[in-house]
Amino acid sequence: MSAIETLRGILFLAYQAVVTPLYAALMLATFWLPRVARHRIAAHWCRTVAYGARWLCGVRWRVEGLENIPSTPHVVLCKHSSTWETLTLGIYLPPLAFVAKKELLSVPFFGWGFALASPITIDRKAGRDAMEQIAAQGRDRFAQGFWIVIYPEGTRIRAGTRAKYKSGGARLALALDVPILPVAHNAGWLWPKGSLGKRAGEITMVFGKPMATRGRDAAALTAEVEAWIEAEVARLGVPA
Repeated sequence: MSAIETLRGILFLAYQAVVTPLYAALMLATFWLPRVARHRIAAHWCRTVAYGARWLCGVRWRVEGLENIPSTPHVVLCKHSSTWETLTLGIYLPPLAFVAKKELLSVPFFGWGFALASPITIDRKAGRDAMEQIAAQGRDRFAQGFWIVIYPEGTRIRAGTRAKYKSGGARLALALDVPILPVAHNAGWLWPKGSLGKRAGEITMVFGKPMATRGRDAAALTAEVEAWIEAEVARLGVPA
């Protein structure tokens, strides 16, 4: 990262430090609202932060495949190489419930607001019971009007590297009897994991065609999702 990129990253961090407590306070003050209404506040925070990165760091984006976004709830399986995709998915999709580790809820300000945005939280020590936790909460979220987002790699993966996809997202889609909407992008090159600086450039995010799940095998379905996402990531390459 260059000195100017690091400086932009510091300004962006300061920007987040100002806006995040304000949104967290608003979320806490409106805890009595219905879940979807509370989620709209959280989604507005995501949009505000994403556009902050655009203005301060030059992180622009374009989207392909908007015509593939269906009108009924799906399980969304998305490449996870950055923070950018978590902020941006909600700009284009209906209310989203992210599957996340329970520890995130204890992060000051962010975690407090996140808890009120109706995530699906899991205790990773639960082992096999974790899938039952996700399915039970997933049914509730669908009934409340949410879609569900899972990062099949399990954690952020540095751009240019790969990790084996976990089958939890496919198993959840099978349990809920809904299709999968795959999403690929190349954000990790501009907004990398563990880096303060952000590189200016244009990210491309691609919404793939929904994948039917009924009667499928979870392992084969996961392999299909992985093959499509990773092929798209390779096609997109490094942002200009």
